[in-house]
Amino acid sequence: MFTTRFQTWVRRKAQGAARLLAALPLTPNMVTVGGMLATFVAAVLAGFGHLRWAGVVLGFAGTFDILDGALARATNRSYPYGAFLDSTTDRGSEGAIYAGVAAFFLWRPGPFTRWEVLACLFALAGSFLVSYVRARAQSLGFRCDSGLFARPERVVLTVVALLVGVPDLLGLVIAVLAVLTNLTALQRIFEVYQQARAERRSAAASPARPPAGAPKRPAR
Repeated sequence: MFTTRFQTWVRRKAQGAARLLAALPLTPNMVTVGGMLATFVAAVLAGFGHLRWAGVVLGFAGTFDILDGALARATNRSYPYGAFLDSTTDRGSEGAIYAGVAAFFLWRPGPFTRWEVLACLFALAGSFLVSYVRARAQSLGFRCDSGLFARPERVVLTVVALLVGVPDLLGLVIAVLAVLTNLTALQRIFEVYQQARAERRSAAASPARPPAGAPKRPAR
C-alpha cells in the first residue's frame, strides 16, 4: 500500500481543496456519484480504443475518491450511508473499467485476445474479493489492512497503462493486476486467520469461568 507519508500528504492537500468546495452547493454524495460517472466515461473511451483519453478521465475521476471523504469531514457530513455509497460506487467503477478494457480487447482481435479478456475477468474478481474480504472481516471485528494492491494502487497502475496507450502493455498490466489482486485477497485472508487463531489460543489459555447468573458453590 502507499506509504503513510504519501497518504498524509494527499489527505492534507485534499482537505485544502475540500474547504474550497465547501463553499459550493455540493454534498459529499454528489462528489461520490460524480466520480463514478466520470469513471463510466473513461470505460466507454477505453472500449472504443481512446486509451490515453480514458487514462486522463480515469485519473481525474480518481480525485473524486479523495475529495468526497475530505468534503464530508470539512462540512461535518460524515454519515454511515456516505461510506456505504462510496464503497458501492467504487465497485461499480472498477467493474466498468475492466468491462471497457475487455471490450477494447474483443474489438481489437489479436493472438492474445482470449488471455487478455480472461485476465480482465480475473482482475475484476480479485478486485472485488479484496474489498469484500476487508468489509467482511471488519464486520466481524477483525483488522484487515494488509495487502500489496488495494484500490489506490490498482487505479494508479491502470491510469499509467492507459496513458501510455500501448495495447500490449495494457494487456500485460491487466495480467499483473489479475495476479496481484488475488494475491492481496489471500494476504488479507491469512491476516484474518492469524487474528482468529490468536483469539482461539487466548480463549483456550484463559481459565474457564462459570456463565453469568450461574449459582456459586458454597464455601467449605
